[in-house]
Amino acid sequence: MNKRTIIFIIFLASISLLGIAVTQLFWVRNALNLKEEQINHRVRIALKGVENELLEYSKDTTLIKHNNKSCPSDSSAKSDLNATYINPHYLDSLIRDEFMNLNLHIDYKYGVYHNSDKKFVMGDFKGYTEEIVKSEHSISLTCICKADSCTLGIYLLRKKNFLFGNMYGWILLSGLFLIIFVIIFSYVMLSLVRQKKLSEMKTDFVNNMTHEFKTPISTISLASEMLLKPRVNQSSEKTEKYANIIYDENSRLKNQVEQVLQIAVLDKGNFKLKKKEVNLHEIIEMAVDNFEMIIKQRCGKIITSLDADMATFYADPIHITNIIHNLMDNANKYSPEIPEISISTRNNEKGIILSVEDKGIGISPENQKHIFKKFFRVHTGNIHDVKGFGLGLYYVKTIVDIHGGTINLVSELKKGTKIEIYFPFIQN
Repeated sequence: MNKRTIIFIIFLASISLLGIAVTQLFWVRNALNLKEEQINHRVRIALKGVENELLEYSKDTTLIKHNNKSCPSDSSAKSDLNATYINPHYLDSLIRDEFMNLNLHIDYKYGVYHNSDKKFVMGDFKGYTEEIVKSEHSISLTCICKADSCTLGIYLLRKKNFLFGNMYGWILLSGLFLIIFVIIFSYVMLSLVRQKKLSEMKTDFVNNMTHEFKTPISTISLASEMLLKPRVNQSSEKTEKYANIIYDENSRLKNQVEQVLQIAVLDKGNFKLKKKEVNLHEIIEMAVDNFEMIIKQRCGKIITSLDADMATFYADPIHITNIIHNLMDNANKYSPEIPEISISTRNNEKGIILSVEDKGIGISPENQKHIFKKFFRVHTGNIHDVKGFGLGLYYVKTIVDIHGGTINLVSELKKGTKIEIYFPFIQN
């Protein structure tokens, strides 16, 4: 799958995800609007019920407080409404009963006021007079007073909270499913990008490995052909020369295969260390002696400062040796001029710190984030400009982690790289 296809898939999937989110929000909004309309409709029905009850019982004495006055019985001669003619408790219970009958469990304020001056004559309206007057829920009390002289208004408290409370479960589930979908989508997209990058790195690894294997095989083949020639066989010096070439290249090929196999074993997860008490200084000195010949071929040098007072800890000596060899090999490969490698040790309270430093090309901040990943190689142009499979530092970090240690890299372009490894004395 090429890069353009991946970008197109990500773009298309992102648009689809955005569409799903917008659609979800649209339906939630519509549901809230529908719920609000249903509540408003119930309130209107409740008010209509109140109006009908007032009309039906307008002549009932339970509604009227005589207060030594007589209430007009003729509807055409009804007086203006005031607290003298309506029983406030009855009106309050009437509204409350209508709300309960319609399953409207929402707080409200109500009041009866004159239309002319907006003066309230009764009700539970304290602090909400303006809201009640402006409320869309109101009825004219023409049933018990002059036409258009008084109005009963109801204002719903915290209606938005009530709406969300009724739909809280559905909104929560909708949001939860949307979040889960976004997380899964992000994971799939990141996995796709990672797989693409990993595929490119593996292709790079295979190409590089083919090149690395091809060189010693070609050299061995050429040296073997020379040994088959009679004039070479007659010279013991030439025979020894080509035999040494075959031996060296075969050893090189064996080491390369061994490195790949080591990584395969690490990836399987059944890798076990053979720990014993080792002296880090002795391992360093041995590794330096073996590597010094390679450095001297380029007129370079290895400087050691083994200052740790306590250099003994439990570890696998073979893998600790491989770590030091890999770090020196990297320092050599990425030093285009005369290599200068510094190896030092020191102690802290809980362990020993190994430091390997070079004055090579350094590593950019962008590459430093990936330097310990499998198959990753810092290139300077050509895919084969630097030897190796991109497994060295991945192997180093894996072995350090297994030993319970930590690894830290400090590097600056054109100034060099320093890698510090901490090994604890006591390991879990």
